[in-house]
Amino acid sequence: MTPGPERPARAVALGVAVEIPEPVGSELREIRERFGDPQARSIPAHITLLPPTTVDDVLLPEIEQHLRTVAAGAEAFRVRLAGSGSFRPVSPVVFVVIAEGIAGCERLENRVRSGVLARPVHFAYHPHVTVAHDLAPDVLDQAAKELAGYSAAFAVDHFTLYQHQDGSWVPRNEFELGAKRDPQEGSTPSP
Repeated sequence: MTPGPERPARAVALGVAVEIPEPVGSELREIRERFGDPQARSIPAHITLLPPTTVDDVLLPEIEQHLRTVAAGAEAFRVRLAGSGSFRPVSPVVFVVIAEGIAGCERLENRVRSGVLARPVHFAYHPHVTVAHDLAPDVLDQAAKELAGYSAAFAVDHFTLYQHQDGSWVPRNEFELGAKRDPQEGSTPSP
């Protein structure tokens, strides 16, 4: 059998993240929208494991296999969010701080950003949940102040591969963590 003509590769933008589960995810997305962040509706509340990365679409099967392998060898863990932080003056970002679960995020990020997804990064990995980005300084100040007492906790038992389409980050596939343990589940935000 003669193989068919190969089609040219197309560039696709991908990202890998822990999507913040409900109801916390919607709450943080609504907060981001309330601050006027134009990205609030196009980016789900998340903890980045692989920042936006452009790849040839012919690599998608290999990338998904890589992520299945990473997930199968990972252990579920708990994340607790507490308070706010900022990357200013380096970057105009206010975020919710990860007070528990940093090591689990770092392990996942290190494994995800290897093999077919190995890429250099410009800053050391600092897991967080963005709530205001590229907004006026007074709005960033207000976001940091309002979220100083924020608190929520949830279990991380999977991560998601996203593809950028039509201006939004769309889930492409979820990867369930294979080495599950009881991460003291709970995904209810504190008032």
